[in-house]
Order: sequence, then C-alpha cells, then structure tokens
Amino acid sequence: MSIYEYESLKINYMRKGSGKPIVLLHGWGTSLETFMPLFNDLSKSYDVTVLDFPGFGESSEPTTPWDLDDYAKMTMHFIEAMGIKMPSLLGHSFGGRVSIKLSQLMPLSQIILVNSAGIKPKRKANYFIRVYGYKLFRTVASLPFFKWLLKEPLEAYRELYSSSDYKQASPIMKQVLSKVVNEDLKSILPNITSPVLLVWGDQDTSTPLEDAKIMESLIPDSGLVVFEGAGHFSYVEQPSRFLTIIKTFLGGK
Repeated sequence: MSIYEYESLKINYMRKGSGKPIVLLHGWGTSLETFMPLFNDLSKSYDVTVLDFPGFGESSEPTTPWDLDDYAKMTMHFIEAMGIKMPSLLGHSFGGRVSIKLSQLMPLSQIILVNSAGIKPKRKANYFIRVYGYKLFRTVASLPFFKWLLKEPLEAYRELYSSSDYKQASPIMKQVLSKVVNEDLKSILPNITSPVLLVWGDQDTSTPLEDAKIMESLIPDSGLVVFEGAGHFSYVEQPSRFLTIIKTFLGGK
C-alpha cells in the first residue's frame, strides 16, 4: 500500500505491473480490496493502479461534503501525479460515475463501465410521497415547540426509509451520497469519445440492466455484454468470464 496526499487528504493506493496503464475505480461502500483478484491478474500483463476513494477503505474522509466533480478532479490529479498517460479506466458502480465525469476532463484510452451508476432512476409516486413527507416532517421538527417532541420520531422515519448505503455512511458521507446520487449523467454520455465496454449483470437491482441499455444507446462507440444470472457485482460473481472479456477489449501492451 502507498499514500498519495491530495489537499491534506491521504489517498491509499496500490500500483503493480508494466505495460498498458489501467486504473480501477471501486463502487460506493467498498474499497480497493474488492478489486484484489482482478488487480493481481491484470498486473501480470498491464500497469494497474487501484485506489481507495476519499471516505472509503484506508483513505481519509473529505472534510466537506464532496460532489461528483470533486471526486473526478481528485482522480484526475492522482492519475497525473502518478505519471499515467492515456489510461484505460475500469469503474464499478460509483466508480463508473467518476469514470464518466473523467472522460470530459482528460484523455482516456478506453473505459469499462461495470454495473455503472449514472442514470437517475424513474421514481414511482410513493417515492416522492416519502421524500416530501420526510422534508415536511423535518421542517416541522425544527420548530422550537416541536424540536424536542419530534426528535426521536424523525430519526425513526429516516431510519425506516433510508437506503442501506445511507444508513452505513458517516455523517459527512451521508451528505456526499445525497449529492452524487441525484446527478443524472445522461447529457454527458454522447460526448464520450473513448471506446466504452459496458458489462452488466441482468439481475442487478441497484443499477438495473435498463440503465446499461440507455448508456449503450447514448455513448457513440460502445458495446454491452450481459452476464446472465449475475447481480450488481458481476466482476466478482463471474470472474473468469469477466477477465476474458475485458482482456479482449483492452488488447495487448
């Protein structure tokens, strides 16, 4: 493990191998550890770098609530500081979000989006009822007369309807999550000039296959590979198949 310092934050990373440069970007709530089998295999043929995003793994938490642009800029500075030129990116879930943003900030050789986030989901009516009901509840609970009376019910309401990612996050990362999940990246997708491989599990309930089809339709030079029976972590669930497909896409040194 090595440390890169960025604006007083310590960014944990690993780098191994030689040849064509590849940067692996993990998903929300995970760390570089989830990429270790992939990292070890790819580093036999490529120059592979993997890092913990700020707020995950062994990296420092942001001191203010970062948005997606902050993560993309940090990753760009990290890649430049490592002396990596024209890397290929592999981004899973949240790491896919960052990869999409990075495609507009720096030249990239190729992009692999694995069960990537970035498409704002279509919400049903009950979702808006919950959200605006909570906001109204929170506003009333902030009034002096009700503050002490509604504190515990408000916490119970938040706990009931929050996602597991939100519940497990620290206070600062809860604010970060609220920012990044509400950004729809569809408008960026037609501007991606790098070749893009989309790899998806057809049983993914976090970023459904429909998201992949939307991305494929909007990204000019893209192709979609669907893993039957796999969920949100397709690269973990079907590792041999995943490695075969991405190595074919990445090509040689």
